[in-house]
Amino acid sequence: MPIEQSLEQLQALLRELCRLPSETEWVEFKHNNDDAPMIGEYISALANSAALLGKQSGYLVWGVDDGTQEVIGTTFTPATTRYKQQELESWLLQKTTPKIHFQFYAFNSTNQMPVVVLEVQAASHTPVQFDGVEYIRVGSYKKKLREFAEKERALWRVFDKTPFEQQAATENTSVEHVLQLLDYPAYFDLTQQPLPEGRDGILAALQADKLISKTVSGLWQISNLGAILFAKKLQNFQHLNRKAVRLILYRGSSRVETIRELEDHKGYAVGFEGLIDYIKTLLPANEEIGKAFRKEVPMYPELAIRELVANAIIHQDFSLSGTGPMIELFDSRMEITNPGTPLVDADRFIDSPPQSRNEMLASFMRRINICEERGTGIDKVISQTELYQLPAPLFEVTDRHTRTVLFGHRVFADMDKEDRMRACYQHCCLRYVNREHMNNASLRERFGIEGKNSAMVSRVIKDTVNAKLIRAYDAEAGTKAMRYVPHWC
Repeated sequence: MPIEQSLEQLQALLRELCRLPSETEWVEFKHNNDDAPMIGEYISALANSAALLGKQSGYLVWGVDDGTQEVIGTTFTPATTRYKQQELESWLLQKTTPKIHFQFYAFNSTNQMPVVVLEVQAASHTPVQFDGVEYIRVGSYKKKLREFAEKERALWRVFDKTPFEQQAATENTSVEHVLQLLDYPAYFDLTQQPLPEGRDGILAALQADKLISKTVSGLWQISNLGAILFAKKLQNFQHLNRKAVRLILYRGSSRVETIRELEDHKGYAVGFEGLIDYIKTLLPANEEIGKAFRKEVPMYPELAIRELVANAIIHQDFSLSGTGPMIELFDSRMEITNPGTPLVDADRFIDSPPQSRNEMLASFMRRINICEERGTGIDKVISQTELYQLPAPLFEVTDRHTRTVLFGHRVFADMDKEDRMRACYQHCCLRYVNREHMNNASLRERFGIEGKNSAMVSRVIKDTVNAKLIRAYDAEAGTKAMRYVPHWC
């Protein structure tokens, strides 16, 4: 359901919920009960029950009689309700784990009765807790999940078997609404297919790629894959709104002063090329980089930017709510951050086959040539930074995020010890995956250092060996014949 609902849409939702045969495990009706802990427990129960039943959302509705399901109005006003000296919504969010999306809608029904609808996002990867306890709906009753082992096992099976991409972004959507929400001409353009003349052909193609599917009611649902790739506006998909890519340009080398900020609300496939073009317009150019260039060149290689932005999109953990991919531009560096920690060690990005939480998304992005073929992306990033004689990129992992830092050009003398060792290690890895060995000559070429200064490179190699990042391939070889391989091979 879109974030910004019109009154007509909210009234239509209310009518749909009231027409249900009775309270269900994903819908609860109340009159005026505004007890905050009770609401929190229902957020957990409805989120978990919605996931178990394959629903996108659960609903708690005030102003409807739970016996007759007639609209009777309510005095509950969530916007002004406080609990323990806090705003209700803020307090509920603090007590809910993980931080799923939920939203209160207060409006008048068609008979002008005040009602409130709380829409709760379905759990996606782990049961939702409130104040440390997981709840579930059993019939029309709210119970602790641990008391119903069979439902708990079934819920975990749902998480295991339903990838994020195939979960529903909308439910029971009309053909007209599907075509309003998705940029379907872009789909046919990017997949190099002719645009069908009629709606049936359009829907069949989208369905074949699992971007949409038909519901039992004969209507349609848009999958997360369809929305995240081809949404005209990600704001129209409530739980995906924060997954829009943020681009921030700062003055200087700190985050103190923001010059410009852009949030690209288009689906990733639709907006990717425009995003890359916009990044390039914001980046300065260098007039000369090392010996290899005698002309104005971009500050960073475009191939590296494309690959790293695509990686941030593809490998993000969609289960982390309230955060999405972010690109930050500083005077002399570029940071690209995505939610989630990597599935392989950051030191092995160069040689390990990529593993993605979102294989369908990754596959589609490769299919439309947004990212490189499997297993070559980071290799090409490293290769391009060496060609441009840039400092080696830095890969950082925090508790919840993965960040890649590209640095602007610096001559060898301006690099610190860590910069040099990181470049040496990455160069050694790149040579190894290309079935070659690193030596003093190859590292001199990487740094753009003349042969007469080979001692400087020898020092870098020695430091990197002492840090146990690389090792001698043949320890018995003479100094001039010494070759090196990564520590892990």
